[in-house]
Amino acid sequence: MKKEEFLQGVRHGIPICLGYFSVSFAFGMMAVIQGLPLWAAVLTSLTNLTSAGQFAGLNLMVAGGSSVELMMTTLIINIRYFLMSLSISQKVEEKMTWKQRFAVSFGITDEIFAVAMQRPKELSAAYMAGLISTPILGWTLGTFCGGAITTLMPQRLTNALGIALYGMFIAIIIPPSRKNKAVLFTVLLAVALSCIFTYVPIFKFLTGGWGIIVITITVSAIAAYLFPIKEENEEGEIG
Repeated sequence: MKKEEFLQGVRHGIPICLGYFSVSFAFGMMAVIQGLPLWAAVLTSLTNLTSAGQFAGLNLMVAGGSSVELMMTTLIINIRYFLMSLSISQKVEEKMTWKQRFAVSFGITDEIFAVAMQRPKELSAAYMAGLISTPILGWTLGTFCGGAITTLMPQRLTNALGIALYGMFIAIIIPPSRKNKAVLFTVLLAVALSCIFTYVPIFKFLTGGWGIIVITITVSAIAAYLFPIKEENEEGEIG
């Protein structure tokens, strides 16, 4: 039974694994371009499993940010995983041990959470092990491949790819910004605050890490206040 549960988790995790490979490939490239050793980039992906947190953490490490900045930045960026873990804890089997629960909490991401919550049955430790291990493999392997290929490239091509990666990030936010005014407002406000914190002398005392923290909290709070998510009432209507 445990083997079947594990293999089912592996099958459900394969699409996530493939998606993670491409994103972590970009992280591996950027990490090596920024001067991180290949082994350090791979170790970062293996022990973190968070795209936004890793990219932000990489920028802080390259910029020489403090450990406190690094911890606070990743905490703010990944704080949503606390809520996801609480939801998952209501669906796991009662017999799941605390050690198993801690292991499951390490692998909670947006995609893994979505797949796990859609499963009609209770979540067993074997199923979650399969569901989590596959994306971890794709995330770590993608980082290794991206970093390894970058080390073999000529310097000119490496520099060009560094610019192309930023273009990729812009391409990610443009489509949803064109369709959703809340996303557009959030992006523009974040860009505006980032420019203010960078170029206005009075804010020079805020280093990169603390700037990210303040911008993230401020923009999230304002966007949540101006664009609250409508919930369904008891009759199933949006209100």
